[in-house]
Amino acid sequence: MSRQKATIEKQIIKRMKELGIYKLEYKNTIDILVGMMHQYENFLEQFEESGYKITEEYTNKAGATNERKTPLLSAIEKLRMDIATYLNMLCLNPKSFQSITPDIKKKSGLASILSELDNG
Repeated sequence: MSRQKATIEKQIIKRMKELGIYKLEYKNTIDILVGMMHQYENFLEQFEESGYKITEEYTNKAGATNERKTPLLSAIEKLRMDIATYLNMLCLNPKSFQSITPDIKKKSGLASILSELDNG
């Protein structure tokens, strides 16, 4: 069963905050990503229910019948690419995250000294 949109959104925002990259200005981009991830999960459920049907017979306008990839599988593949693009935009993959400087809060002087003492 696919997750609710609110759950997906909370997980994305939590992850972004943990990485120090969350900004309120990303709300619209996050909303689009949440919608795509929700659709993707629903499509995966339907694909499973179809028995993972990859192809189907299709008759074109000229009357020729051929095998083609199912529309559901095509939609899943397209969503995978779109989701990857949005994850890149939000720096939620290792490669794109390396290119930014996150807003990670620095430890206070005392906390840094105590942390060094624990490690020593």
